Amino acid sequence: MYPFIKRIFDIISSLSALLVLSPLLVPIIIGLKLTGEGYIWYLQERVGYKNKKFSIYKFATMLKDSPNMAGGLITTKKDPRLTPLGGFLRTTKINELPQVINILFGHMSVVGPRPVMQKSFDTYPEDIKKVIYNVKPGLTGIGSIIFRDEEKLLTEVKNAGKDPWEYYKNIIYPFKGQVEIWYQNNQNFKTDFFCIFITFWIIVFPESKLIYKVFKDLPKREF
Repeated sequence: MYPFIKRIFDIISSLSALLVLSPLLVPIIIGLKLTGEGYIWYLQERVGYKNKKFSIYKFATMLKDSPNMAGGLITTKKDPRLTPLGGFLRTTKINELPQVINILFGHMSVVGPRPVMQKSFDTYPEDIKKVIYNVKPGLTGIGSIIFRDEEKLLTEVKNAGKDPWEYYKNIIYPFKGQVEIWYQNNQNFKTDFFCIFITFWIIVFPESKLIYKVFKDLPKREF
């Protein structure tokens, strides 16, 4: 019953979001067309449900050839590869909004583990890879909330003279795997509701630790 009702909620939510957000999305589309390299959408292959690949929709925030430039797959704050609107869209997470299309099509859900690229997926420990996408990836989720400051964190690692990718692989991804397994073991309507609520809460109060007050047995991030 839970998966069926969750899918109905996803369809209603995505259709409602497209309608309600259209006054915001249309100006952004126009702005992207008139700035940077003039392209609007960024489609990227990601690993999704049952480890099958799909194309994720985002607003373009980086130069087209950015994966082949210095920095590779890692993006830091004030990255020189960002387009004029890119920094704002990434900071506010507005660049993620087109993923409501993926939710409508059934590739994603509102709440779930974030879908990652194959190279990133390959860095997960083997036991995590086997189970992390036994649920549909989400627009938001436990990992997204805990690592809302990911770009800032990676920037600090880079400024300290360390390799951001190694930090991602050895520190961030193993912990993300832990919290997403926690989500699977605790997923229900109440958990999903609080994930959605806290996602909006931390936009207003970015330093809030509310997630650990709501989910008291959630593995705590110590870095």
